[in-house]
Amino acid sequence: MRITRMTAVAGAFALAMAAAACGGDDSGSGAGSGIVGKASSQKKLVVGVKADQPGLGLQTGGTYTGFDIEIAKIIAKGLGVPESGIEYKTTVSSNREPFIQQGQVDMVVATYTINDERKKVVNFGGPYYVAGQDLLVAADSTITGPEALVGKKVCSVSGSTPAKRIQNDYKGVNLQQFDSYSKCVQALSNKTVDAVTTDDIILAGYAAQEQYAGKFKVVGKKFSDEPYGIGVKKTDTEGCNKINEILKTAATDGSYKAAWDSTLGKSGTPAPQLDVTKLTNCS
Repeated sequence: MRITRMTAVAGAFALAMAAAACGGDDSGSGAGSGIVGKASSQKKLVVGVKADQPGLGLQTGGTYTGFDIEIAKIIAKGLGVPESGIEYKTTVSSNREPFIQQGQVDMVVATYTINDERKKVVNFGGPYYVAGQDLLVAADSTITGPEALVGKKVCSVSGSTPAKRIQNDYKGVNLQQFDSYSKCVQALSNKTVDAVTTDDIILAGYAAQEQYAGKFKVVGKKFSDEPYGIGVKKTDTEGCNKINEILKTAATDGSYKAAWDSTLGKSGTPAPQLDVTKLTNCS
């Protein structure tokens, strides 16, 4: 009798563990899980965004505005989540992968360059825009491009693709790293650095800010391609594919152009064509 009870207890424990293993995985590897499952069941999503990039992701009080924010709204709507169901969480370049892996955010829309190193740990939908690395300098600067940076102090953000490119490809540059581009721009304003480097469209947003009007210029010599993607968990293939489907629709129904026109388009730059033939192969 005692053996029977022990066997029953052991059997119940095994069944409980099996159920937990089947039901407790929200990694996105199965149908209905990941961002698709959460959007369907909860009508909510947590989106990692930048908070200090004018025209792209800028926080003012409790409000976030910019092109990335509008893209996040398009993706959320396509998943069935209303704007009221989106919670924005400020991310910086160095914590985007950890936030996705730890489940602190469901997806990241934060000037997030798709590259092979990042694809090892997260999955990407997109790209929804292709930027290029450039330099922001004082209006009277003689810096003409990256080849003129030897011996100069250049600021970028820790963990960012632009910072790594300067370190790896441009020797002799004194690289200063902060956790946000706004700090780099302030350093440029204070003349403690000679240039700020990141994607051209981010730099243009800073240069256009009222407090910096006439003080800076974007050199205008791009030295990279930076395809911006939407990051999700590595195992969330379903979510990644759904993001690409939504972007394909946005490219033709006017919502992508509207997102640009209401944000970065205010600078006078016409909306780019979203090339859906270059969307990632989700894996």
